[in-house]
Amino acid sequence: MHGPASPGWLLVALCAATGMYCLLRMRSTVEEQRRAAGGEALMGFGMAAMAVPAVVLTPPRWAWLVYAAVFGTAALRALWDARTEPHHLHHLMGAFAMAYMAGAMATAPGHHHGSGGSGVPLLTTALLLYFAGYVLLSGVRLLSVPVLAVGGGRGGSGTESGALGWGDRPELARACRLSMGIAMVAMLLTL
Repeated sequence: MHGPASPGWLLVALCAATGMYCLLRMRSTVEEQRRAAGGEALMGFGMAAMAVPAVVLTPPRWAWLVYAAVFGTAALRALWDARTEPHHLHHLMGAFAMAYMAGAMATAPGHHHGSGGSGVPLLTTALLLYFAGYVLLSGVRLLSVPVLAVGGGRGGSGTESGALGWGDRPELARACRLSMGIAMVAMLLTL
């Protein structure tokens, strides 16, 4: 989004690293882990792309429309999945927020935010409240997850003796979700 360059680059790095870890989680042997990780990888990389400081790259209007279409499609997919698995409602909120931000960027005059003096839109406020609450709840949940030993055997691969591999570590998955929630709050604040 369009904020200062240094925090923007930190946001890009955080989101890209989260996206990379989510790609690693897609190698999990657990079906649900793989499916959730795919959507989270899309979110991480999409957030990284959208957070590139405007002084470096100001995407044309059509690029924002592409982001809106991609994340709108992801929101529809999450809505479909939420019929049978309610935890996909958070993915729906994330994808919707990304589509909303991309749409706001596409329609903003000169692609700059904060112009017009009309204050913060109600939808932005609602999304900020949701993601701020999600960050607080995720932080509490992260504190309650036991840290599992890595490399539970001779080779230290994390796959022997029932120990989990890097793609199946619940504390790392929750830390990634917390990171993306924090990044979402930061991006919504610059909207």
